[in-house]
Amino acid sequence: MHPDPGLLQRELKQSRPFPTAAEEAVLSVLRSADLLRRRFAGVLEPFGISNQQYNVLRILRGAGERGLPTLEIADRMVEHSPGITRLIDRLVDHGWADRSRCAEDRRVVYCRITTRGLELLDEVDQPLRAAHDAILDNLTEDQRVQLIALLDLLRGGEALPEC
Repeated sequence: MHPDPGLLQRELKQSRPFPTAAEEAVLSVLRSADLLRRRFAGVLEPFGISNQQYNVLRILRGAGERGLPTLEIADRMVEHSPGITRLIDRLVDHGWADRSRCAEDRRVVYCRITTRGLELLDEVDQPLRAAHDAILDNLTEDQRVQLIALLDLLRGGEALPEC
């Protein structure tokens, strides 16, 4: 079902229809992801935190007191970040995270969220939940579940294959 044929075409100010439904679908997902990313950045900006910093802190909160090795954090991120070390450096500089070397293997660095980082997430959680609800306000609960299923199917539970 396509509720508004040509909507993406009009948004992109494209004069001709897309050559294939596959191209339109991929561009629609990319356009939607960009709009979501910008919306969340706007919610996080007043707190002085980026989307990626929020993502790392959320991961560290879930890891508990033990924390996680840097590469494990990178693997769990929603958006791939090649500069994970610099990202964590900024969190440490703000006092939102700390890190220490593993006693058994000095090459491994464990990162943990600090009390200050937990307090920041407590402040950010409600505005982000409200943004989630507002963004999906025009979808029914069944449609939300269907969207999750379709996106899971698109990803195939794994990274997309190289083209």
